[in-house]
Amino acid sequence: MSPPVSRNLAQRLLAYEAAADKSSEPTESAASRVYEKLRASLCALAGVGGFHSLLSCALRLTRAEVPTLRGVQLAEDGSLQGLDAPGPQKDKDHANEVGAILIAHLLGLLITFVGVGVTSRLLQDVWPKVAFDDRDSGKEKKA
Repeated sequence: MSPPVSRNLAQRLLAYEAAADKSSEPTESAASRVYEKLRASLCALAGVGGFHSLLSCALRLTRAEVPTLRGVQLAEDGSLQGLDAPGPQKDKDHANEVGAILIAHLLGLLITFVGVGVTSRLLQDVWPKVAFDDRDSGKEKKA
């Protein structure tokens, strides 16, 4: 299971993307939009190979929690095929749930390797209107 910090970050990103796309009928889930934005940013930071390695680990962790994810395939360029299979709203909701777990694992690994500060700055570059501070990091401040 992904740590609370990364789960919280993933949920905040998904909520932001879901709210940002209320103007029209989205063709892909909020999870897919978050994933693609992370992929672009992380490929620029670590290269396609580095991102592919990181995502392979995140995908293995997610598949251990969600066996139905076995149909999702990771392409050489780091894109995912099968996360947003066409179907009813129920399928999109499931894609968002599974995507949240995958994104949480991806963020958790990123935090492990580069730290919370670098991860927060990276997320801030991609989502400048979302606050990434320590209020929701799971850490309590001492008075």
